[in-house]
Amino acid sequence: MQFSHKEDIEAPLDEVFAALSDFDTIERSILRRGVEVARTDRLAGPCAGMTWRATFSFRGKSRDAEVVLSRFEPPTLMVFDSVSGGLETRTIVECVALSRSRTRVGIDTTLTAKTLSARLILQSMKLAKGRIDRKFKDRVASAATELERRLKRT
Repeated sequence: MQFSHKEDIEAPLDEVFAALSDFDTIERSILRRGVEVARTDRLAGPCAGMTWRATFSFRGKSRDAEVVLSRFEPPTLMVFDSVSGGLETRTIVECVALSRSRTRVGIDTTLTAKTLSARLILQSMKLAKGRIDRKFKDRVASAATELERRLKRT
């Protein structure tokens, strides 16, 4: 199952990518949403190989996820791979300069089931694909708007 969306941000490519790869700020934002997240590597600065462990509630159950930054190519590309139970997720964040002061951010997330229980979760998600797709696009748009607002303040 795949979800994709692109948003344009009124800011230069380097500033947008720097904000998207400010993982300390992102971790704090995730913590405020009720997800426990912790870095599990000892790497300095943003680079491929960074890892996190996250604990969150989904459908009334506590779930754990391992997240790895598998590719990091500033200022255009980040690829995150995560595993939660039998559900594998790959998220690609791609930035493209449209002009000196405008950047397009594309987010592409692919979910793959490796176990029967994960297949059941994916199957129920496929039944609600339209609603989930709208939520995904709304959240990406909201994050882009917030990022643009934050970059204009600095």
